[in-house]
Order: sequence, then C-alpha cells, then structure tokens
Amino acid sequence: MAQAPDPFTHPALFYRDEQEYLAGVVPFVHKALAAGEPVAVAVPTENLRLLKAEIGAEKDVRFLDMREAGRNPGRIIPGVLRAFADAQQADTRVRIVGEPVWAGRSATEYPACVQHEALINAAFRGREVTILCPYDTGRLAPQAVADAHATHPVVVDAGSGREEASRRYDVEGALARCNTPLPPAPDVAAHAFVADVLGEVRHLASDAAGRFGLVRPRLDDLALAVAELTTNSVVHGGGSGLLRVWAEDGHVVCEVRDRGHLTDPLAGRRPPSRDRQGGRGLLMVNLVADLVRVHTGPEGTTVRCWFAL
Repeated sequence: MAQAPDPFTHPALFYRDEQEYLAGVVPFVHKALAAGEPVAVAVPTENLRLLKAEIGAEKDVRFLDMREAGRNPGRIIPGVLRAFADAQQADTRVRIVGEPVWAGRSATEYPACVQHEALINAAFRGREVTILCPYDTGRLAPQAVADAHATHPVVVDAGSGREEASRRYDVEGALARCNTPLPPAPDVAAHAFVADVLGEVRHLASDAAGRFGLVRPRLDDLALAVAELTTNSVVHGGGSGLLRVWAEDGHVVCEVRDRGHLTDPLAGRRPPSRDRQGGRGLLMVNLVADLVRVHTGPEGTTVRCWFAL
C-alpha cells in the first residue's frame, strides 16, 4: 500500500528584492486568511515592517520580529513555531512564515540556523502545518542558498512562481555538517565539577560574568543556564564535567563539556511534555541564551552558550 503523503510542507522561498518578497509572501498569508487558517509571520525587523504595511497590522495575523524571537536559532522551534502551532485546533492547518537566516547573521550563529532549518522537518512531521522560509538570494552568501536546498524538500522561485522538489534535499547531511567540533576555546581555566559542587560552580560562573560586565536580569539567565547544563552533565553525562567562562565579541560565553552523548537531535527544542523525560534543561538554556551551539558524539558533548553584554 502506498504511504500517504506527509501533510507537513516546508518550502524555501528564494527572492531577490522587495517586490519578489511581497509577491511570494503576501499571497501565502492571504490564502491562509481566506481559508480561516491561523497564520503567523516571524521575519526580521525590516521585512516585518514591509509586510505589516502591505497586509495590514490589524489583520488576524500573528506578527513576530525574528531578530528578537529567533535571536537564538535553537529557540525558534519551541518558542516560536511550536508555541504558535500547538495553540491552534488540532484539525486546522496552520501556516507560518519563518525567516531565520538573514544577511548579518554571524559566522558563529549561522551553523545553528542551518541545524534549525533541518530539524524543522522532524519537529513537524505528520502535522497539518506549512512553514514558508524566505531566503534573500541577493544578499545571502551562495552557501546559504545551497544549505536551503539541503534543508527544504521544496523550493520556490518568487520571481517566476515556479515550485519544485529540491534535488539537493539532504537533512542528515546538513545536520552532520553542523555537528562539527566547535572552534577552540581561549586559554582560560577549566573548572571541574561533580554533583557536590554544582552550587559553587554556578556562583563561580556568575561572578566571572559579572566581572566581564553582564548585569541582571541577564546575569540570572546565565546562572540558570549554567545550573541546567551542569546538572545535565551530572545526571546524563557521566557524573562530572568541565566549565569554562570567557568574554568575546561583546558576549559572555559559557561552555560545559562532559562524557555524555546526545542521541536525540530535537533535545532542547520541544515544548515541555508530561509524558517525556529529559530535554527540559537544554530547552531552558535555549530559551534564555542569545545563542547555543552543541557538538556531540560518542566521545562526549560540548554545549556553548552566549549572552550579549
């Protein structure tokens, strides 16, 4: 028996200018409104203004600034996409415009964006959801366009309206490319920890971040992230780990290494669930940090998180 097609659709929309952007996104939103389908638009600030002016901010559309809501790509699935889709009726198709990749994303952020786009396909498999992801081919690097072909099963040219299956669709390959060792940390002290000293390690991290200039409430967010990561290391990562804290490029960076291996690619990207254990600590880190990068393998896991000064 032939398998039923997946009701989830995840097209990449390639546009070159404002005219093509509007031509590709506005009809998508109007179609949802005409069908009475819930629709959200999460795009960078400048494109959000453009769409509000064209669609009308008073329309029944959930508008979100992706520069804020999606500052950390690891936050987008649980905090933006699932948060909106899960709030709707189960038998209703949901439409979302999500633009997580824009010119100006740093080289440090970009791999997390690719990983996010790849994981959307697993996070929404089997659901009545369409997530349209615009890509500015006039300003993005060619690699970003190539990665969009790998992470989206369908690609659309906004200029011609042509839609086709991506011949380079390769989610597993994209995820493998993102799961490479992180750049070496600077030469700063590594603080070993076990269960008995978790409180001391959290205070050590907070004190270091405060000396670098991080202030409340962000200092409290960093302390929470360190507490969750070090606890995860003790419970799931072999009972111990190493913590490093340093400042770079206007951020305080915390890194936790342990001997655990994350085998669930969606760990930290699902909303809390009563019937599923684990993943909540990393979810909390994704929700409070400005960026989270992870490298995991049989030899261990490194989680690095950034907090803007």
